[in-house]
Amino acid sequence: MVRLPLTPEEIERGQRLGALLRRARGERSMLDTALAARVSPETLRKIETGRVATPAFPTIAAIADVLGLSLDAVWAEISGAERVAGPADSAHPLPERLAS
Repeated sequence: MVRLPLTPEEIERGQRLGALLRRARGERSMLDTALAARVSPETLRKIETGRVATPAFPTIAAIADVLGLSLDAVWAEISGAERVAGPADSAHPLPERLAS
């Protein structure tokens, strides 16, 4: 199977995802977070550093669950400027600690 190169938008979205997960993890160790999410610490490290820009949905769902993030909040953060905010967006604001 040939994998197409990532677009600049996908790379940027992956970087935003990594930054979000690092902020949400805070002082919690990468090892503890990865083990609780049932992913390898190497996988979490690659996602957090943006080396894996398009991780599998179940992986992100597991990590988000461990970090107490809703998938709506994750999507709102990583999609950033790619979409225009609408009325439905105000129903799921980012937690204060992630909004900065």
